[in-house]
Amino acid sequence: MRIVLRSVACLLRHGCSRVLLLNPVNKQDLNTMSSVSSKSRAPSSTYKIQLSEDSWTLKYVTGDLFSCPRDESLAHCISEDIRMGAGIAVTFRKRFGEVSTLKEQKKVPGQCAVLTRDRRFIYYLITKKKASQKPTYDSLRRSLEDMKTHCLQNGVKRISIPRIGCGLDRLQWSKVSQILEQVFKETDITITVYSLPKKAETTVMKENMR
Repeated sequence: MRIVLRSVACLLRHGCSRVLLLNPVNKQDLNTMSSVSSKSRAPSSTYKIQLSEDSWTLKYVTGDLFSCPRDESLAHCISEDIRMGAGIAVTFRKRFGEVSTLKEQKKVPGQCAVLTRDRRFIYYLITKKKASQKPTYDSLRRSLEDMKTHCLQNGVKRISIPRIGCGLDRLQWSKVSQILEQVFKETDITITVYSLPKKAETTVMKENMR
């Protein structure tokens, strides 16, 4: 057991964020691991021991979604009519354009339209028919499933998103995050959720209302 503890501590000390334990480990042993690793890492660093066979990860960042690495794919929610006239959808329309290309794909609620930009994909989750409507958790789930299929077929490992379905669409993030986990938990895809500081986010939404 001491050898295992030393090995885990070594991995954590060198920046490994996931440790897969192949043999049963009791609670006392896990506490010992945590104690060993905490003595050997910088106080400002955060590590996670993940007792799981998959490497699905959900991360949170406070900041501008469009400041994410340029090789990460992006995703957000829109309506079937492709209006993109409010909220962060306005910024997507201005940055990536090709509204006609999206319309030509003829996607319906529960599906996902896609644009290709350099080394990444831009995903448009179709969660409702009209911009004036609100999405449902079911339509969001189905559109995420459609996006996951595309990701697996094209080797996409990292996606950055806003708090999809929330804000102007009024879904609850606690439920949306559960759906994300249910859809992606058996993949090795990392999803990073970007949120602006509360005041800034509210201002952006008001400025982008059409």
